Amino acid sequence: MSKLRAYLTLARPYQYIKNGFVFAPLFFGHKLNQPEAVLATIKIFIAFCLTASAVYAFNDLKDIEADRQHPVKKSRPLAAGVLSRAEAGVFSAVLLLAGLAAGLGLLGGWAAALMAAYLALNLSYSIKLKHVAIIDVVCVAVGFVLRVLGGGLAAQVWISHWLVLMTFLLALFLALAKRRDDLLLAQEGHNLRGSLDGYSLEFVSLSMVIMAAVLIVGYLLYTVSPEVVGKHGTSNLYLTTVFVIVGLLRYLQITLVMHKSGAPTMVFLTDIFLQIVVGLWVISFYLLLYVGRQGP
Repeated sequence: MSKLRAYLTLARPYQYIKNGFVFAPLFFGHKLNQPEAVLATIKIFIAFCLTASAVYAFNDLKDIEADRQHPVKKSRPLAAGVLSRAEAGVFSAVLLLAGLAAGLGLLGGWAAALMAAYLALNLSYSIKLKHVAIIDVVCVAVGFVLRVLGGGLAAQVWISHWLVLMTFLLALFLALAKRRDDLLLAQEGHNLRGSLDGYSLEFVSLSMVIMAAVLIVGYLLYTVSPEVVGKHGTSNLYLTTVFVIVGLLRYLQITLVMHKSGAPTMVFLTDIFLQIVVGLWVISFYLLLYVGRQGP
């Protein structure tokens, strides 16, 4: 592995798909056709990507020995010895400064404060909180909510409680699926993280089912809410629920049947079924919000 490829691997650009949540306020706020809002959202997306890569590098620095015991993570640049601790430390610092500067320079003080909060959450998670059961998955979910808030700040869209709630529940569902995969690896003799002592396969599986049920009910309530119908100018949002249900069932299948939920990003990037379902959900929502919308 070359040094350049090692640095790219350390930055984990494939994980940037998670930062796509910053575009949610732009989409649901009916601002896709406003160039200034789109450009501002792209800027905050870049800021989140840089900051996230800095955290990934820091996390790999801290978890070198643990990663060497992991069947997949042992090939990471630091665990494999391709990059030194010093090189990774400098790389992380540069990315961190770039991310904070991007937030401050492109969108002002509020964006920089949000990036700082995101950074503080992730550092706390990497250092301590990822080893505390339940708190670890809550931290992951809060991180996604911060992304949505950043997108709302950039697009100047007021974030509704519905968007915050749905984002939090979905992220919690995905985080629990990842913990289940960690538990399966632990059963094979891989010592991964301290928080696993507070989990069991039964507990995580049941928690996922509960989260899926709450997500579906919450989403249905969202689609028929009078305020939502009035805001979006359509009473047909409930039709998109079918894609939400099918998508959740597919992810439960991937997790409980296939046992391949260890990397949510890679699941989405490699599972054609899931990509089609999410794509159809986005298209149907776009048609309802931007093409078939009634009223002003």
